[in-house]
Amino acid sequence: MRPGQAIGAGLLLMLAGLCPPSAESGANQEHAADYSRTGADTCLKCHDETSEFPVLAIFQTPHGLRSDPRAPMAGLQCEACHGAGGAHTGRIRGDESRPPLPNFGPNASASIEAQNQVCLNCHQGDARTHWTGSEHAGADLSCAACHQMHARQDPVLAPERSSAVCGQCHGQQHTASLLPSAHPLRSAQMNCGDCHAAHGSVQAALLKGVTPTDTCLSCHADKRGPLLWEHAPVSEDCGLCHRPHGSNHPALLTQRAPLLCQQCHGQDGHPSLAMTGNSRPSTMSSLRSCTNCHSQVHGSNHPSGAALMR
Repeated sequence: MRPGQAIGAGLLLMLAGLCPPSAESGANQEHAADYSRTGADTCLKCHDETSEFPVLAIFQTPHGLRSDPRAPMAGLQCEACHGAGGAHTGRIRGDESRPPLPNFGPNASASIEAQNQVCLNCHQGDARTHWTGSEHAGADLSCAACHQMHARQDPVLAPERSSAVCGQCHGQQHTASLLPSAHPLRSAQMNCGDCHAAHGSVQAALLKGVTPTDTCLSCHADKRGPLLWEHAPVSEDCGLCHRPHGSNHPALLTQRAPLLCQQCHGQDGHPSLAMTGNSRPSTMSSLRSCTNCHSQVHGSNHPSGAALMR
């Protein structure tokens, strides 16, 4: 399979946005020999679907579009990311080992900083603006730890698989998402990226919203105020009552009512035992407990809703 004839070395070296530093500094004919003569065609002689490192699927991704001038295949092709491959693709003797090219991933010879810089040469700005100094960058996480460039579909960008990729490191949160009450991550109706900015954020926990509550309200707009009668925890932090990654209690609650409500509200006049002193059942310990009466727990706009009962 031949994706097309390689572009001339002189034109390749003029593509400053795609050339690695070594090519930019040697934009002369004397350095043209550093690159393979037939570009990706040379690589595909070995890296086909039967090799240890197959790469053909890249032609079904945005990186493999020769019609897009921003794509590596429109310029230096494979060498746009892996560096000049003239020595790697040249003839070798039987007792010689082939010189390696810079590679990516957990077994890469290049440092994580060097690996990420190759990606950031093109993928800067927008969602990557806050990458430097972010939690993931501080943890020495490489782009290749989450992304697969030669796959037909990058798993972390596939809604049905992205949460599993995050769960490889964030095991506690992934386990919580499997609890009875959880956001619809398992059904791929949302993913971790709906709330978190994986490439960096100025907020805690890489949240997309200014505050945790703002992040929640981006989907739960019906809980957004201002309301005539506000329930203080709602406007302060949804996490005071809810566990965002999953819970054994309904509605992702930290615990069931009335115990949840009684963390702030005293039980005077509201007995929480199953049976009161006169052997009458308490509504506080049955059915929906406090919400049997105080149904508008997120706030009310009713003129008589001071007690969040209507």
